[in-house]
Amino acid sequence: MRRLLLLLCCVFALVACDSKVPAPKVSFANTDITGSDFGRDFELTDHTGQRRTLADYRGKVVALFFGFAQCPDICPTTLSDLAQVKQQLGKDGDKLQVLFITVDPERDTQDVLAGFVPAFDSSFVALRGDKAETDKVTKDFKVFAQKVAGKDGGAYTIDHTAATYVYDPQGRLRLFVRHGQTLSLVADIKQLLSQ
Repeated sequence: MRRLLLLLCCVFALVACDSKVPAPKVSFANTDITGSDFGRDFELTDHTGQRRTLADYRGKVVALFFGFAQCPDICPTTLSDLAQVKQQLGKDGDKLQVLFITVDPERDTQDVLAGFVPAFDSSFVALRGDKAETDKVTKDFKVFAQKVAGKDGGAYTIDHTAATYVYDPQGRLRLFVRHGQTLSLVADIKQLLSQ
């Protein structure tokens, strides 16, 4: 009887050891949008002329931002902040891919984008499409972008969503980063790389 009780205790102990312990809930500095059903992919041309999709960047954390080269403040500030994030990641900086999708294909030619986006960091990639492709990608990513006429008639600016989407190395949309909070991404990216 004693041996039977000892044997049962051992069996229960082994079963308890085998049970899965739930992983701790991850807490991010930015808005966790894991499981969102938008922003799944794109097919656009990069600033070197190659067609690209989100799958081309699997294995890296992707920070994706929509903007335009003639943007006076938000776009250059965000790209500058993302360059700082990459630098602050140290050796893990190579595991971050920044993508900039233009909402102004009329003015943002391949040459314009090639001179603008990589100036912040040579690894940053600018992406563009024609008007139909741009409309599709902004709709798919739930990005607002609208031309606003300038005072002199010919010039214009573009009001647009000023946020960054972040994908984990498996290509899943994970974070929404509001403008002005980009530098808080360092800790979030480290968590995504450790998962």
